[in-house]
Amino acid sequence: MDGSDDTAERDEADAPPPGWTLWNDEPRGRRILVFRPDVFNEDNDLPAECIPTIMISNRSRAQRPGASRVPTDTWHVVLTLEPEIEAVVDSYESREAAVEGANDLGRRFADGEIDYREPYQVPRESYFAQLDAVLGGEA
Repeated sequence: MDGSDDTAERDEADAPPPGWTLWNDEPRGRRILVFRPDVFNEDNDLPAECIPTIMISNRSRAQRPGASRVPTDTWHVVLTLEPEIEAVVDSYESREAAVEGANDLGRRFADGEIDYREPYQVPRESYFAQLDAVLGGEA
């Protein structure tokens, strides 16, 4: 046996959930998924900077200069809705578990199970209505 079945199963398990695109995947490092890049653009009035993004990383989350370059033993999965707006932050003991957790989070977001309004201090009702339409399959 050459292991190709194992590789195919791992590739399938690592594949992003529907609606998500693998933006970056560093071997044994950071992994980034973006949601519906086809609709988050100026043509659709959904700014590209608001694209929902899931980042997997084992870098420090401390809020001090240079901390994000320090590797840790903990893998973080962070769903951001736009710069500085984090909707979900989860932690895992391995990259493999973090990838699985990120894919589950992506499925739940696409299925409308994540409350993306709660993290906002200032409601953006027109944007929320557009995002509702994307998640409801209207876009």
